[in-house]
Amino acid sequence: MKIGLLIAIRRELEAFLAGGKERTEETVAGRTVYKTRMEGHDVFAVQSGCGEIDASSAAMLLIVKYGCEVIVNFGVAGALDADLKVEDLFVAEKAWHYDYDVTPFADTVRVGQYEEYPDEFIPLDAGLVRLAEKCVPGIRRIAVASGDKFVENREEKLRLRKSGCGICEMELAGIARVCSRSNVKCLSIKCISDAFDGTGADFEKNVRNSAVRAFAAIREVLKAL
Repeated sequence: MKIGLLIAIRRELEAFLAGGKERTEETVAGRTVYKTRMEGHDVFAVQSGCGEIDASSAAMLLIVKYGCEVIVNFGVAGALDADLKVEDLFVAEKAWHYDYDVTPFADTVRVGQYEEYPDEFIPLDAGLVRLAEKCVPGIRRIAVASGDKFVENREEKLRLRKSGCGICEMELAGIARVCSRSNVKCLSIKCISDAFDGTGADFEKNVRNSAVRAFAAIREVLKAL
């Protein structure tokens, strides 16, 4: 199977690069694409960059240029719940693009809602969510608040938490939206780098270890895919 591995930042990418697999590289549309064999699959990995625009364009590159049948995203996230801890591991069940808002002229939808979905959440593939739960002991499914900003403010975290989301990050809504429109399955595994009272400094401190933990979980899923 052709797997597209989409990673936001260099410190997360390092978890993949440290995997020790023989790989080739090519530059396409200003991005380096790493090609390798992993757990029986052809894997095409790319570092997208931060934010929904970069992530969605990288997802489209993997689908259109390389024919990827599944897009897999791993990385770190911030906690929106005080009970969640650094290095807690989650599989994303759905994503809320909380920056997206057309309610001033479309009063039949909610903030973050695209009209083809029944609510404000973009769903990820349910079968892959179940597979991750089966393959990775202790992983939990979660709803993800996804937008173009690093959330550090406590009041903003509480506001996002009211949606039912447990973690926040900056890429998944774009990835899930592209996959949904392209009829391509999407899986995302996130590991907390900054707790509810955490800051950007906590992110910097924990990002590498949390990314390694998320990537290890991805490999367990790929073995069973």
